[in-house]
Amino acid sequence: MSKRLLSLDAFRGFTVAAMLLVNNPGDWGHLYGPLEHAPWDGWTFTDWIFPFFVFISGISMTISLGRLAAQGANRQVLLTRTVRRGLTIIAIGIALNLFPHFNFHTVRIPGVLQRLGLCTVLTAPLVLYFGWRGQLAWIVGLLGAYAVAMLNATVPDATGVMHTGSLVKGEDLGAFIDRTLLGGHLWVQAKTWDPEGLLSTLPAVASQLFGVLAGHWLASKREPMEKAMWLLVAGLALLWIGQVGDAWLMPINKNLWTPSFSVFMAGWACIVFGVFYWLLDAMPLPLLREKAARLLKPCVVFGMNALFIFALSGLIARILGLVKFESGETLKGLLWAPIRDSGLAPVNASLVYAIGFVLAMYVIAWFMWKKRWFVKV
Repeated sequence: MSKRLLSLDAFRGFTVAAMLLVNNPGDWGHLYGPLEHAPWDGWTFTDWIFPFFVFISGISMTISLGRLAAQGANRQVLLTRTVRRGLTIIAIGIALNLFPHFNFHTVRIPGVLQRLGLCTVLTAPLVLYFGWRGQLAWIVGLLGAYAVAMLNATVPDATGVMHTGSLVKGEDLGAFIDRTLLGGHLWVQAKTWDPEGLLSTLPAVASQLFGVLAGHWLASKREPMEKAMWLLVAGLALLWIGQVGDAWLMPINKNLWTPSFSVFMAGWACIVFGVFYWLLDAMPLPLLREKAARLLKPCVVFGMNALFIFALSGLIARILGLVKFESGETLKGLLWAPIRDSGLAPVNASLVYAIGFVLAMYVIAWFMWKKRWFVKV
């Protein structure tokens, strides 16, 4: 595909903006339900974000690797380059976890960027050496193998009590593997399990392969309107399959990245991206397409420097909590206080602070976009 997909940039930017919104409330104790993760089983708007990033990465891999392969690039060279990119993303994620204390003895090794990078490394050979049928087979195989292992393995929990096929926090096979291999380097709020653990990366790879398949469809010679229509149809079908899996196999669960979660969120990704694609790339009426492009320009601006904004926002959020004045008040507290005391309901004040954070990051993203500064790894 020689033409850059405006819809993919907008979809990526929408996901980045959503991530900024849910990660930076004024008060974690006052949140609207959709702006926090489901406690365990189930899903909310917030649970869209991570699988959307993984799905987008899959689409991007298909488009970029396909373009380079068409230009005659060697597959081994492409594999090496893509693996290097994945390892760089992992390194950035670990560096963010190390900041600001750089305590290597307790640093959390897993993380969002670490999983994105690991998925890139594991998916790269499947993109380069398999066609869409082989990739579909890998999706089925990865989800099936994960389900069989999780539902049949007998492992001890953190206290030594044995469980077979348990999907309770800290009692599953994935948690056992993480405790065994990563020890004290897990999510500090859980300690005995990690939402971005090693074993659950396998169904996350399947999520990325769903994006790869969507990329194949976008690269086909079908008419744009047909592509948009079938993205929506495929999304509805995947939502239904995910709900069936939730009822009959394993519940929809983001922390375990269950097969039903992987399929269900791929369905939502197809639908949401399908809407962006229809509005920005497939719309047959030029005037409406141009109007949609103007309205969605902020999403495009965010999407052009997504990884940089992702990392920078994490650094800024931590710095806001670290910088203290003589009164003991943090910089975040200083910014939050007038909003908190404005008379708004606590949940609305918390949301206003989060929106302000998004707008501040947009100013940075817009400045970079205006200067044509695009950070890539």
